[in-house]
Amino acid sequence: MKILTSWLREYVPGVRVTDRALADDLTLRGIAVEGVFDLGPNGSLFEMDITTNRVDAMNHYGIAREAAIIYGLKLAPLAATLNDLSSRLKSLRSEDAVEGPAFPVSIEEPRLCGRFTARVLRDVKIQPSTGIVVERFRLLEQKPISNAVDATNYCTLAIGQPTHVFDLDKLEGGIIVRRARKGEKLLTLDGIERILDPEDLVVADEKKAVGLAGVIGGWDTMITADTKNVLVEAAWFDQVTVRRSSKRHLVHTDASHRFERGADFNAPPVASALVSRILLEAGGSQVGDLTDVVISEAEARSAKRDAIAFSLGEVRRILGVTEDKEGITAATAETILTGLGCCLEKSADEAYSVTLPSWRLDLEREIDVIEEIARVYGYNRFQNTLPAFAGSVVELPHAEQETTLRRTLLALGWNEAVFSTFCAATDAALFAPQPASAVAIGNPLSEEAGMLRPSLVPGMLSMLALNLNRDVEDATLFEIGTVFSGSPERVAESPSLAIGATGRAFDQKQVTFYDLKGTVEKLLEKFSARSAYFDNLLLPAWLHPGRSARAVVDGLTTAHFGQLHPAEAERRKLRQTVFVGEIYLDRLYKQPLRQPIARELSRYQPVRRDFSLLFPDTIPWATIEEALKGLDIAELRSFAPKEILRDVKSVPTGHFSLLLGTVFQSQDRTLREEELQEFSQKVIAAMQSIGSRLRS
Repeated sequence: MKILTSWLREYVPGVRVTDRALADDLTLRGIAVEGVFDLGPNGSLFEMDITTNRVDAMNHYGIAREAAIIYGLKLAPLAATLNDLSSRLKSLRSEDAVEGPAFPVSIEEPRLCGRFTARVLRDVKIQPSTGIVVERFRLLEQKPISNAVDATNYCTLAIGQPTHVFDLDKLEGGIIVRRARKGEKLLTLDGIERILDPEDLVVADEKKAVGLAGVIGGWDTMITADTKNVLVEAAWFDQVTVRRSSKRHLVHTDASHRFERGADFNAPPVASALVSRILLEAGGSQVGDLTDVVISEAEARSAKRDAIAFSLGEVRRILGVTEDKEGITAATAETILTGLGCCLEKSADEAYSVTLPSWRLDLEREIDVIEEIARVYGYNRFQNTLPAFAGSVVELPHAEQETTLRRTLLALGWNEAVFSTFCAATDAALFAPQPASAVAIGNPLSEEAGMLRPSLVPGMLSMLALNLNRDVEDATLFEIGTVFSGSPERVAESPSLAIGATGRAFDQKQVTFYDLKGTVEKLLEKFSARSAYFDNLLLPAWLHPGRSARAVVDGLTTAHFGQLHPAEAERRKLRQTVFVGEIYLDRLYKQPLRQPIARELSRYQPVRRDFSLLFPDTIPWATIEEALKGLDIAELRSFAPKEILRDVKSVPTGHFSLLLGTVFQSQDRTLREEELQEFSQKVIAAMQSIGSRLRS
């Protein structure tokens, strides 16, 4: 954004510092001046970077207000500035006005249009701009068009209020602010015919739409060289409505840029007067009174917001000690807030009731007011001290469990990633653990981010697709995050963990289902549970039915994992096999972490015994493991399968041969042969009790 210092100094007479010093002082107060360019006798040109929340400073008068606060000067009243715009623009004389009825304006959508002003000017002369307007446009490198169009642009640069001028003779009846009709078309000023959406707000006459409200005007009513009569419009439109229309039609203008961020509710009458005075400089007259339709509900939520409580003691507590001995006094705070446009009413000792200005919609709470005091006072004037702190750091309830999972996954070769908490409605419907449990966002950024994610899997698949689309064919990712369910009125949050892999990963081999299963097993081993098993029941639709499983811990489904369903992989255009899974941490966290037990190493020699056993195929390892753990043998240190044989001549059909290795060791003695024989008989008996027999 470009600002002329000569223009600023007209609004704040008495600024004695140089333009360079002015730039530095503004930058220290958060109104960043990125560059200063010397214009000789015309002062300097500031290249500025204004943050999106400070729409009030996106104009010369707004920045002049900041300069007035910094130097303790009086800001020239806006009405006086308009009445005495310059020596080269004459004031509108009373005899220039012609009596007549006010122009008819009807607002059918009061929630979306809070204020609309209309002023009729007749017998105007459309010509190239002259005088101060064209001079300032030249310095700002702004292209002049005509005095009518230039007047609206000049108003935006001066006070930040977008305006529009219509050719009055091309309007059919009065102005109606309404929603667009389905299929209605509008040829806009950029020469593009747009098909309007019923959600669009339009400015219309009694026959047709003549402008997309707050965004762009219409071609059919634009000002031309033949225009004789003009209608000047200045209005206040709802931020969200303007933003959605701008995004929907892919058109961004200076007007939409300001309306999207919150225009000043009280500015339209002033802007209308400024535009009218510039136009009438070339001739013509005003007919009738200014039409000013004000919606009280919109005024209440913008220009007449409820006052907020403010305490000077809270300022000192939060901001701390300054380099000045007296610190931030009541007089200092009052001067700053009054300069910002706030109205103060003292309610108690060092306590105030603060009425916020109409042009600062970003101020909502006491802490916002305190931040403004710190900003204007100067951050560089506070001492470099740490804030006082009492108490101790308190970990989140599941911090230890989350750290354990993260360390385990990193040790296994997985890489942590983070994705957005939003997802599309189609993904929410497919991946939600419970039907219709996903939560819609009230004001989504886009259709692809219209829901709070009910699962981490959509984000994981997007990250894998992103890698594949950039020729990264080997990826092993995990994400620990929050998922959401419930309704917009009552949103429930719960922790979750997603894993996803594709290509070659572990030991440069192709990722398989068993890599995911092994990872899930390792994670579950970190928690103490009475029972844990895997099966392929009740699988979600996004998993391949024959290459996936679920994990059940103490009767609760704790994880789903496996190969992505081919139909879903095709929909997402994934060009190679992808394995993905999700662990529902809110269920897993019900189990305590397994605590390691340190045992003293035995000084006595361990003894190994192997057992060659024959089992029916229906016996799983879990049954064997449970039977061995049930033996009352303290000296049985470990056991593991060493060899499994199937489909060989020595193994009957429907059976498998298991070579079971065991280790016996005592802490206080060397084991005798008769003890080992007794232990071996117990192992054999336990195996026989579950259907095994020794191989001959």
